[in-house]
Amino acid sequence: MTEGKIIEYIDQRKIVLSVCVKDRGNKLQLLTISNHEVSISPKRALLISSATLNTSMPRGEILQELKVIEKIRTDYMTAISVQDLWELTHEENRAFTYKYLAQLSFGRDITDDHISALVRTLFADGAYFKIKDGSFIPNSPDKIEQILKAREIAELRERELAEGANFLKAVINHRHPEEFPLKDKVIELLIQLALYGKDAPDYKLGKEMFSRAGIKNIDNARHILVDLNIWDEDENLDLHRFKIESDFSELALKETANVIKKEVGSPERKDLQDLSIFTIDGPYTKDFDDALSLEPIEGGYRLGVHITDLTPFIKVDGHLDREASNRASSIYLPVTQIPMLPPGLSDNTLSLVKGFKRFAISLFANFDRDLNLKNYHFMPTIIRVEKQLTYDQVNRRYTKEPIFSALYQLCQALRQKRVDNGAMLIPLPEIHFEFDNNSGIFPRLIEQDTPSKIIVSECMILYNWLTAKFASEKGLPILYRSQEAPQERLPIDESKYIYYVFRQRRKLRPLYIDTIPHPHSSLGVDIYTNATSPLRRYMDVLVQRQICSAILQKSPEYEELRLKELNMMIQQTLKDIDLMKRNQVRYWMLKYLAGCINDSFHAIVFQKFKHKYSIILTDLLFVADLPNVRGLELSPGEEIKVAVKKSDPWDDILILEIAN
Repeated sequence: MTEGKIIEYIDQRKIVLSVCVKDRGNKLQLLTISNHEVSISPKRALLISSATLNTSMPRGEILQELKVIEKIRTDYMTAISVQDLWELTHEENRAFTYKYLAQLSFGRDITDDHISALVRTLFADGAYFKIKDGSFIPNSPDKIEQILKAREIAELRERELAEGANFLKAVINHRHPEEFPLKDKVIELLIQLALYGKDAPDYKLGKEMFSRAGIKNIDNARHILVDLNIWDEDENLDLHRFKIESDFSELALKETANVIKKEVGSPERKDLQDLSIFTIDGPYTKDFDDALSLEPIEGGYRLGVHITDLTPFIKVDGHLDREASNRASSIYLPVTQIPMLPPGLSDNTLSLVKGFKRFAISLFANFDRDLNLKNYHFMPTIIRVEKQLTYDQVNRRYTKEPIFSALYQLCQALRQKRVDNGAMLIPLPEIHFEFDNNSGIFPRLIEQDTPSKIIVSECMILYNWLTAKFASEKGLPILYRSQEAPQERLPIDESKYIYYVFRQRRKLRPLYIDTIPHPHSSLGVDIYTNATSPLRRYMDVLVQRQICSAILQKSPEYEELRLKELNMMIQQTLKDIDLMKRNQVRYWMLKYLAGCINDSFHAIVFQKFKHKYSIILTDLLFVADLPNVRGLELSPGEEIKVAVKKSDPWDDILILEIAN
């Protein structure tokens, strides 16, 4: 019988001191030191003392006796060195009784209190010994190291949780949070949660920290980062998700400085500095990589398309080259521009800036009086831009100045030839956001089908087409850009032009890049590449290097296999950039619409689904959802008016309804 015996058992990973007040055979009725009555199985008893207590005493006196025993056993624990015990026993590789280990610690004359102190100490330590079937077994050194490391990680995690929760409480309560050693880790966790939500690597840790701080929704991570001035209110999260760098490495900048100092001059190049050459770009353009010239010749015209030549300056596999390949493209967003090359090169040394001597790869194409292409050739040149013109300037001058009038007629003829070969002309204005100093947002549609835009686009298409043709005829490996014929060619509907264009664009096949040439259906050319923007696109750099090597009768820089490898890398980056651009346009459009609550907009029904319609806001060329309203039936192509009820760019929410 165990009635009156002092019994210790484990509950919630703690040893509990108690006295048995009733032994029922299969159950022991216990009174714990904390004055609770519990019932346990005899198998759960860890230690049963030899001495007994008089359980007929008043409960208060029993509890007082238990407290005295608890203090004696706790005091004895301080005399035990767990590590010394382990050093004495671990090489024997066997189990040891509680009594034996207690005697090693206290000598041969021991009591129940000594044994309890030993068991409590080894159990509390948990690293050097494991308890099994009434004995302790020393752990191996590797196991001890593993346990201590896990304990260190757990302690650090608990510290992160506690300090992080206090930090978050201070922020959300608008108190100035105190600095603490783990602040950077907590901020990194906030960034994880803001970027990836439930997919964040440390989501569970973040959720627990938020819970302790009294924050229910992890989406508040973004608000907290803004409150801490770590992020702007309009922070572009995709820049973080895709790990897009805006700064250049020290090595790349050092290489840039060397390029800037490089002298421009080469006996292999034709000096065309006396040729009248001009650029046509937007009013804020700084990275000029293409320029034009047009000369009357006997029986027609000589068109020059001059592309800045990077090959003498950007060393293959150098620091600048590797950073450019990693970036794949310059990025142009509503409020952010991230160049592919350092601005000292893209906006200055390698840019076709007016009045400066520059290297170029020039295409000269000769046309007869009927504007038919007679012949063409590429050459490495030295040029000097005479005029830096904007699209608007050319639009105003093309009917008044003979050179622009002739150039426009030539480009119209080039365009018509492409249409005759199946090209699809489905231009729409591009959305452009303007901002004022009062945080106002003004979306503006910029027409793409103007004379100046047609001139530039047709000259660039010609250059890219003939570059691809040149490479193919030479058997030179390059990257070709292709597109299969559309799934369907819809009849043009001028009365509902926007609706027609959106539908037709849905029918287009995806573009693809390969080392094998195929037709480019929507451009109406039999072969095509990208070579006209080496300051902005890395694919153009690769193609330019190959073309330049052929012109100068040197070995190609790249074999076909290497081009395929580089293409795989840059195409994934370009997909990320394209997604980011779409997300940014959507973000700023929703932010603009957030200031238009209850305002009405013209729209066209684009598609009908089970529970909603897809519509096009025609003044903004923006696709949005419209909930299906019972009793109201809309048809694709139908013109309607909708009102903005809610728009939240942070949560990507736009709620529209039919306007009254």
